[in-house]
Amino acid sequence: MTEFAFAKHIQIGDKTIGSGQPVFIIAEAGVNHNGSMEKARQLIDVAANARADAVKFQAFKTESLILDHVDKAPYQKEQTGHSESQFEMLKKLEINRAQNRELMQYAEQKKILFLTTPFDEDSLDELDELNLPAYKIASTDTTNLPFLKRIAAKGKPIILSTGMSYFAEVQLALDEIAPINNQVVLLQCTANYPLRDEEANLNVIKTFQEHFEIPIGYSDHTTGIGASPFAVPMGACVVEKHFTLDTSEEGPDHSASLNPQQLADYVQLIRKVEKYMGTSVKMPSFDETQTRPSLQKCLVAKRDIKKGERFTEEMLVAKRTGGKGISPLYYKDLLACVAKRDFLKNEIIVHHEA
Repeated sequence: MTEFAFAKHIQIGDKTIGSGQPVFIIAEAGVNHNGSMEKARQLIDVAANARADAVKFQAFKTESLILDHVDKAPYQKEQTGHSESQFEMLKKLEINRAQNRELMQYAEQKKILFLTTPFDEDSLDELDELNLPAYKIASTDTTNLPFLKRIAAKGKPIILSTGMSYFAEVQLALDEIAPINNQVVLLQCTANYPLRDEEANLNVIKTFQEHFEIPIGYSDHTTGIGASPFAVPMGACVVEKHFTLDTSEEGPDHSASLNPQQLADYVQLIRKVEKYMGTSVKMPSFDETQTRPSLQKCLVAKRDIKKGERFTEEMLVAKRTGGKGISPLYYKDLLACVAKRDFLKNEIIVHHEA
């Protein structure tokens, strides 16, 4: 555990993130615009129509991000082939300063928060001009301590993914951020696209909760609606999911993304799970208070009881009485009393008559 205290609740735009607050849902557009601003706007439309809280893109300058000879990741090769390098693939997916501003303004019109992940220092500085409500840090930079320090110094809330990382590396990342910025949400993530079910490792959410007093979330790369709805009962206060206009499009992330209808279903299911969660206080719901008198039992005479007889367990039985009488919770109190009148079998016993 870091020696610094992280904020338990974080404000991102008009949304509060933390325990007891609605789950913050990020619709991850990523690079699924394929370099087209028209598609990027359509992705914002889809996210807003699905009622996600935020739509997120990715900002990078390829020359600042990667050396030109670096090979693609295995999943990228599977989705886009071997003919081009990772540099060439990413170069086609850049969004520049003016385009980011345009997309942010469009998102504001659609009343959805606009977020972008900076992947390099130049992109970070450009995004800083937009006064974004928060910064999402990709799993690729969990171990990039100098970059984390620079992002932390911007003073904005940070959503930190932890894919491909060991626990000790997550600890070091938080140690680097904490002295500068205490507004952090930590996301469990497994950075494969798509993800096998057994790699989701939702139990890491509990590990993070045990070691860090910090809001925890889940970045979901499982197929379909996937693991996110199951992360919510475990305490995830942020969930993130890739989506696209068409899962059959060419590109590194399309096939592992939700289509527009699936994204809408995803948001709806997360909200339903929140309703299922309800309150942590064990007490009858309002509707139960209306049902309780008809179904819960009270004490009645198991046999005829004569005035002056001392009540015994053998004389009493609990039956549904419409809510009238003494709850069997208190039968022992009745055993100390004598009957003040005669009771017929099945007659309800009330306090003032015992």
